[in-house]
Amino acid sequence: MTTSAAGDATRTPDVATVRSPVPEVHGTTHTTTRSPDAPEKMQAKAVDFWYGRAQALFDVSMSMRSSHVTACIGPSGCGKSTFLRALNRMYETVPGTKLTGQILLDGDDIFGLDVTALRRRVGMVFQKSNPFPKSIFENVAYGLRVNGGLSRPQIAEQVERSLVRSALWDEVKHKLHQSALGLSGGQQQRLCIARALAVDPEVLLLDEPCSALDPIATAKIEELLLTLADSCTIVIVTHNMQQAARVSDYTGFFLMGRLVEFGRTDKIFQNPARKETEDYITGRFG
Repeated sequence: MTTSAAGDATRTPDVATVRSPVPEVHGTTHTTTRSPDAPEKMQAKAVDFWYGRAQALFDVSMSMRSSHVTACIGPSGCGKSTFLRALNRMYETVPGTKLTGQILLDGDDIFGLDVTALRRRVGMVFQKSNPFPKSIFENVAYGLRVNGGLSRPQIAEQVERSLVRSALWDEVKHKLHQSALGLSGGQQQRLCIARALAVDPEVLLLDEPCSALDPIATAKIEELLLTLADSCTIVIVTHNMQQAARVSDYTGFFLMGRLVEFGRTDKIFQNPARKETEDYITGRFG
């Protein structure tokens, strides 16, 4: 697995081999039962990114394994959301952006793929739930109708399947034709996940999906992510280190546009290799 860390002379030296233990992050650290030999679903290689003349990412290399959850953590403005948007070229909607380096999906360069087909394979759920002003059913069916090729019964079947996968079916099955705007915040976010799942993406990107949710709704989303990872590769950006520890198999720590450290989540949180990582997860900054 490829990792990247800043290597300039101004960086803090590596943590000494013998040191005080890192205090535990509150909450349970997720211990994966998934194979560490799973193939790499996506890879970023030496990615640099600019908004106009301002560089936001520096030489980021990172791999995301198939059917695993990968978390990106770091302080605000560190580049983690920019990195997430690079994975399905969502940044291309912003004028003046530029990316160099390589991003692979199943070994294929994503910049050689049709962008619509790419975003069908690599779906995205944003920080703020954004249901369409349509019925619950039509929200989930939207992508299916755009793609075409399915009959009404097939669309209905896929809508139900997606709502079941997003753990929302039992709560909305009696009101599918009511407005999605009447759902609670947590339900709206799970509806957006169902909408993304309807087209059967291979990778699901989530940008701080629980930041506006209460603890009960957050717990439901986290439980959902652990279930979905059996059939979908998940990459999540979160400002909540406890959440990263609970749901992810691998974690990347970003700081000032650089990937400082990347590895298995239990190691990152229990025995980080770099002092910057230790300082962040123990609350010394961020």
